Amino acid sequence: MLRQLALGARSRQQLNRKLAEREVPPAVAAALLDRFEEVQLIDDAEFARMWVRTRTAAKSLSRSSLRRELADKGIDTELAEDALQHISDEDELEQAREVVRRKRRGGADLSDRAERDKEIRRLVGVLARKGYNPGSAFSIVKDVLADAAASEASE
Repeated sequence: MLRQLALGARSRQQLNRKLAEREVPPAVAAALLDRFEEVQLIDDAEFARMWVRTRTAAKSLSRSSLRRELADKGIDTELAEDALQHISDEDELEQAREVVRRKRRGGADLSDRAERDKEIRRLVGVLARKGYNPGSAFSIVKDVLADAAASEASE
């Protein structure tokens, strides 16, 4: 378990899975995990907060994707929701806009309808893979492209 924790923070469930892989008896595993929690080497609440911070910064994932990842890591729903409250609706929206700005192809001719539609579909796909729902993804992409077209027209 110490080797696993040396590699990075882990949730209780992740460590429990590792112990099960090593065929550690469940009673022994539970006692070890309880002791590690007692001495604060395992803290699922802190793990959830750290996971949300790092995955948001590195991958620009939506709250729904982060919620799913935390569930996969065995984080309790309440702890996950508490960690996700640090991301406001405005932060998530701005994060999605920044993803679209970064991924937008500068050479795309937005005045050509076919090329514009193709770019919109591509960018909506980028946001969808990050966990944003399609309705808001379309809205965000159209807003960013409209802003880009307006700024290009004024230049």
